[in-house]
Amino acid sequence: MNDLLYNTFAWIKDDWRSNKFRFAIELLAWAISIGCSITMALTVPNPPLLALYPVWISGCALYAWASYTRKSFGMLANYILLTTIDTVGLVRMLLN
Repeated sequence: MNDLLYNTFAWIKDDWRSNKFRFAIELLAWAISIGCSITMALTVPNPPLLALYPVWISGCALYAWASYTRKSFGMLANYILLTTIDTVGLVRMLLN
């Protein structure tokens, strides 16, 4: 177990050293994702979608940028698709 923790922290430190800006962006996107999920869970059945959607979309866009800088096609495709789907959802919600 100690090896797993040591290796995990070493990986995190290496990621931080390799690109501090991207690391901070990913940490921000992660906080946005967790914050939106907690807000959604605490406010069902009537979550504040008008407030959550733009924040969620911004987090997805940040993750997309980070995926691009990592040259991770799968994650980039995922976050571009999520950003697109949720932007369409936000526009539909605003137009109704």
